[in-house]
Parts: sequence; C-alpha cells; structure tokens
Amino acid sequence: MKVAGKKKQVLFIVNPISGGKKKKGFEKRALAELDSRLYASAQFVFSEYAGHANQLGKEAVADGVDLVVAVGGDGTINEIASALNGTETALGIIPEGSGNGLALYLGIPLNERAALRRLNRFETTTIDSGVINGLAFFNMAGIGFDASVSDRFANDNIRGPIGYLRAVIREISTYKPKQYTLDIDGQVLKREAFMVSVANSPQYGNNAYVAPHASVTDGLLDVCIIHRFPLYTIPMMLFHLFNKTADQSEYVEIIPGKKIRIEREAADAVHVDGEPKEMGTIVEIAVRAASLRILC
Repeated sequence: MKVAGKKKQVLFIVNPISGGKKKKGFEKRALAELDSRLYASAQFVFSEYAGHANQLGKEAVADGVDLVVAVGGDGTINEIASALNGTETALGIIPEGSGNGLALYLGIPLNERAALRRLNRFETTTIDSGVINGLAFFNMAGIGFDASVSDRFANDNIRGPIGYLRAVIREISTYKPKQYTLDIDGQVLKREAFMVSVANSPQYGNNAYVAPHASVTDGLLDVCIIHRFPLYTIPMMLFHLFNKTADQSEYVEIIPGKKIRIEREAADAVHVDGEPKEMGTIVEIAVRAASLRILC
C-alpha cells in the first residue's frame, strides 16, 4: 500500500441507474473502506443525465483531483475516462454495470467492497484508447448486430444482464448481415458481415471474449469481423465466446491494426463502449496509445 507523500483527493462519480443496481448508501460504504492515510478527502456526486459524468470529470481534472472513480458500467466509465484521457488524473472503477467488460479484463472485483478496498493499493497502469469518428472508447466499439442490440437495450426499461439478454433475443431473429469495405492499415477488404467489433480489450463483458488476444497496452486495436452464420451454430458461437476461442471459429476473422476505415451502405447506430451513437456511412477509427492512467 502506497501511503507515503501527499494525501490524495478522490472524487466518486456515481451513475444511479447503471446495471439496474441501487446505489443508496454507497457513500457510507465507500468511506468505511477507504484508507484515510492515503486519501485526504473523498467527494461523491451522482450523475443526472447523459454527458453529466463527462462534465464532472473535466471539472475534476481542472481542480487537480488525483483520482476520479467511476461507479457504474462501461458507458459511465467511457464518459469519465474521455474526460481524463491524456491527463495525469487517474481513473478508478467500481463496476456496477450490466457487462463490466473493461473492469473484468483488468481484474477489478465485481464485489463492491472488494473493489473499494482495491483503491487503497493505488497501483496504476497506462492503457490505450480508441477513437471512432472523434469519440473515445476504452473497451470496444462496434458496427452491425451488437450496435443494434445496444440501441434496443438503451431504449428498454429493463436494465442489467436480463434486459441485455432480452434485447439480444429480440434482435437476433430479424437482423440481416450487411456489406462493408474495410481499410485496416492499408489492407482493403470487402466483407458481408453480421457485425464488426473493434476491440481494445478482449471482451464485451460478462466474460464473453470476442477478441481473446486483444490487449489494452499493445498499441493496437483488434478488428473482429463476424461473418454470416447459420442460426443452428449459435450454441457453438456462444461456446467460443465464453471459452476465449472466438478466433478458432470459421465465422470469425480478427485483424489487428492502428488505423481503420469502414464504409457501409447506410447510416446506422454504432456502439461506443456499449452506448449507441448514430454515425454516417464512413467510420474512421484509430488507436491512441498509452493515453489513460488507470487503477488496476
């Protein structure tokens, strides 16, 4: 435990609705676990609308806060990390989302108390981020089926894993593969794909690994092209996802790259760390190496 030197200021930004989990009493529980020898003060604020967590993160950077802790899911983490990206302010995570992809990859406990205690280690690393049409992502961005699911899930009144599973089931029976032209570091490919995921970390969340060899510290993004597959192969596709063997499926093609350009036939939703964003027919993606300081 690192307690020498000046005590650190920490701000918790709490998403009150993430993952369908109530956050009542969180402040009391957090203060009971934080090491007062390490942290001089702790502040708590609840985000109130889309984009609010990003604004609060920017204010924290301007105020010289040492650590901003995201209490929520990948969408909340994205908002806050986007504000901290490229600064000396560190990001902490208390995973309270539906998928918690980045937290799981980094080994951050899903148990709230254990995740809070982990903050007392104050061990940091620096990770890469991606940029998709000017928006930062830290876990994964995607086009196609997973973006349509994210769009449906965002408009559903049921949160958490059950709500996400319901969105998947409703979408999978009607979704049709689409045509894409991909330029990955100068390599041009034309593909009909069910979806195209661009992975900074290996998994969507809930330990579903679409890019099992992706790393947040290799200066690369893994472009995962999921080809058209028969519905009867869904059990095997799920087996690959949850056994870190997606790259062994005949329907999956993974190509690492630093600069990616995707052309598609029509404007549609794109998910950015699970949050749907409407984008046009051309999607430009690039890696930003070693850009975010994060507690792990």
